[in-house]
Amino acid sequence: MQKVLLVDDDAAVRDALTQTLELNDLSPIACASFVVAKDHITPEFEGVIVSDIRMPGRDGFHLLEYAREIDPALPVVLLTGEGDIPMAVRAMSEGAVDFLEKPCATADLLAVLQRALQTRALVLENRQLKRQLESGDPAARLLLGVSPLAEELRRQVRRVAPTPTEVLITGPTGSGVSKVAEVIHLMSPQAQGAFIKRAAAGVKTTELDLLMQEAAGGTLFLDDIQSLPIEAQTSLVYLLDDPTSPRLIAGSTADLPPRVENGSFSADLYYRLEGMRVRIPALSERPSDIPPLFRHYVVVSAEQAGLAVPEIDNAYLTMLMTQDWPGNTRSLMSAAMRFVLGMPEEVTRADGLGLAEQLAQVERSILIAALGRQNGRAAAAAQALQVPRKTFYDKLARYGIRPEDYRR
Repeated sequence: MQKVLLVDDDAAVRDALTQTLELNDLSPIACASFVVAKDHITPEFEGVIVSDIRMPGRDGFHLLEYAREIDPALPVVLLTGEGDIPMAVRAMSEGAVDFLEKPCATADLLAVLQRALQTRALVLENRQLKRQLESGDPAARLLLGVSPLAEELRRQVRRVAPTPTEVLITGPTGSGVSKVAEVIHLMSPQAQGAFIKRAAAGVKTTELDLLMQEAAGGTLFLDDIQSLPIEAQTSLVYLLDDPTSPRLIAGSTADLPPRVENGSFSADLYYRLEGMRVRIPALSERPSDIPPLFRHYVVVSAEQAGLAVPEIDNAYLTMLMTQDWPGNTRSLMSAAMRFVLGMPEEVTRADGLGLAEQLAQVERSILIAALGRQNGRAAAAAQALQVPRKTFYDKLARYGIRPEDYRR
């Protein structure tokens, strides 16, 4: 829950505001003085500070000054009596984000708090991204997401990057296979060498030999490896036996084993690649990653368009989480650009859905996420969700979900 540090020496006002905040799904931390509140005022505080101006001892001005010294971006809202408004205006010039006259209307209070909380969340998120940038870890810096599946993806990348062997990256369309390949290259011993990226479709044997030479000492990334002509697949196996060959990273959005069985994909090449695999989960498996990813893409899109970053309503983010996103992060990036440009967004179709339909979409996402975490094992996913196995299978059938689609 979002936190509000509430500082007021008047017990009746403090209790009334505490109750109002709790009834509106906020988490108040009620304090009777600056001395009590002081320990909560840190650069890591995730919420907003609401303080009365007139208090015995250390007043609201002192609290504002102290908060600004601790973190200039900490939002402080001041509560004023009728005669304190000139003082509150002066306080805003010194860094307060807003002031409210007591007794304040609930709607006015909540509106001010929501704006301040959204701003605070964005500040902390940007700081986290900056720390990741400074950490020198490309996996943390470039592969965003807060879900366990996102962390597992980063773990897989960190595991395979230092090895000299070939890597197979699998993922649905638009999931960022080429980006993951580049991160692996950046974290590998070949990072100082070239990173040659090429779509595998139509690459002939002679061209493949030239690509290997061009990528010598670095990494050759062949995307959509399933589209590489069968003759080139055979040649690639022989080229990889050369100790001077570059490291190969292959990407695929297709299920390769059936192609091996029907002879359209080289078994020798497949078994060479599948020893080191990285699987990118679909957005539908990790809906909790959609809000931070969308916020990030909105900031990037605004910078590219030369526009101010628009506010993103929490209800809009919730709506995005109900979508399947078959185009995955690529579609989410496009949606962010359209959002920045103020263009009508197709994903808002969820606005027209009833509660039952929206809940069904959320339930489907949860089922898929559970299967992804359990490597497609339906029984384990049912146990993790604490759902009877029969009920779980009934739900899978209702939504047309196949557990085998989520096996790594």
